Amino acid sequence: QVQLVESGGGLVQPGGSLRLSCAASGSTFSINAMGWYRQAPRKQREVVAIITSGGSTYYADSVKGRFTISRDNAKNTGALEMNSLKPEDTAVYYCNVVIQSFSHWGQGTQVTVSS
Repeated sequence: QVQLVESGGGLVQPGGSLRLSCAASGSTFSINAMGWYRQAPRKQREVVAIITSGGSTYYADSVKGRFTISRDNAKNTGALEMNSLKPEDTAVYYCNVVIQSFSHWGQGTQVTVSS
């Protein structure tokens, strides 16, 4: 079993910043990719950013230049630094890890960008 716990969500004004964290525990041997996804009301879940075990990254076009994904392989933790937040970034953000081709999800953390 793999447990993922996200933290760091909240309410922020447009232009502000938030840092999301994800801690993995349990059977975390050899985490391959770690990623962040989000789901806004009445929309499908979408990928935000992914980082591989080797450090290669992928960002959705909508967040390029504003968000930065990172991970600490030794500690099995990850983070998403979000800057210049916009109202359209409002969503529930989910941490995801892939271990031996199996995908695991956290419970999600709400991010609301509003004045």
